[in-house]
Amino acid sequence: MTPPLRIAMRLATPASPAFLCTTTSRLAAAATARSITTRRMPTTTTTATTAAAIHTTPASPATVSPIHGTGPPPEAPKPAADSAEARLERRKQQAALLQRAQDMRDAAASSNPQAAISPLKTARTKTTNLLRKRFWKDVHVREVDGAYEVHLDARPLRRPDSKEVVRLPLSKPLLATALAVEWDMLVSAQQATRQHLIPLTSLVCRALDIADDDRKTGSGSGSGAPSIRAAIARTVLRYFDTDTLLCWAPPPKADDTPGPDGLSLRDTQKKAAEEVIGFLNSRVWPGVELEPVLDEETIMPRRQSPMTRQIVEGWVMGLNSWELAGLERGVLAGKGLLGAARLVAEWSDGGVGAAAAAAAAEAKEDASRPRYGVEEAVRNASIEVRWQTGRWGEVEDTHDVEKEDLARQFGSVVLLVGGAGSK
Repeated sequence: MTPPLRIAMRLATPASPAFLCTTTSRLAAAATARSITTRRMPTTTTTATTAAAIHTTPASPATVSPIHGTGPPPEAPKPAADSAEARLERRKQQAALLQRAQDMRDAAASSNPQAAISPLKTARTKTTNLLRKRFWKDVHVREVDGAYEVHLDARPLRRPDSKEVVRLPLSKPLLATALAVEWDMLVSAQQATRQHLIPLTSLVCRALDIADDDRKTGSGSGSGAPSIRAAIARTVLRYFDTDTLLCWAPPPKADDTPGPDGLSLRDTQKKAAEEVIGFLNSRVWPGVELEPVLDEETIMPRRQSPMTRQIVEGWVMGLNSWELAGLERGVLAGKGLLGAARLVAEWSDGGVGAAAAAAAAEAKEDASRPRYGVEEAVRNASIEVRWQTGRWGEVEDTHDVEKEDLARQFGSVVLLVGGAGSK
């Protein structure tokens, strides 16, 4: 065997000239040494080795379960038919269970001897117990000094802010009766402090507040702040710029599926809008041109013409307090002015209703046509939701609850602006 060639190398110190050689020279020398060493090294034979496995677990095939079912797959589950009465009874049972649990917790807290030590906690408990009781037994509607009043036993119903007695015109017996029923359904005085349990009372007080503010503004005794009437007018005009009935879907494409009635969403919206606009043009706002605020492929609504806005604003400012409160409730519920304006004009016993009836008589319209009621207002306020649920189905306790809530709010508008039902 020939020994490898050894290259003698001299140690270099920082002071020696070899240390000061360039990097290129040192690299070249190292490469030459490696080349010579490689040629001089003896040839060795490498034996092949077997690679070891990562694991030693024996492989086993998967066990496939046999298919026992035969025939087509089962149908998708369908919700069970449930009536409104059954849902109401189920919710009453749930409320009773929650109340029973609360009573058990209160009983356990009262049995604790430390609970009676704190005077503040004792007073709070007494106040809570009083609020849980109903301090009146019967509710009556009485005529006092030319107006209807709702009496809780011998106490007249009062407004929460001014503590004045709630007095309704004699032309609104249905409203007075509905107000009495609302208070007769309360089971405790604590429920009377929750606005969602007395919505009709809140609406009546809103109308009375508007009337009081009008008297103060007319007499010049106001504080200089904007009146309630002007604030409501500004609010409803903002909804007028994005009215639900004037926001139409883009034209249908070739592959779009029509709705349950065979019409596209745009055609359904356009049909409902034309019906309402036709009534308003003939009876409420003659000659007013109403254009869709969201049409074709646009995403930014456009405002109506200044002349149209001026006419509509003047009409809103001319409503009486009952009509104005009803219009505000209808606009906020349906997110649009047109449907609420038609509902007020159809059912009002004031100047707006009289003007609409006179215009119909002058045009010799058919008096036997169906009136625009709560169901029609709900349908026009939720056209897109109805169209989508007609294709994909409703979500229980969501779409049905929204529909009933809309009907409740539009129904309160009819009660507020309507008279004795002689119209």
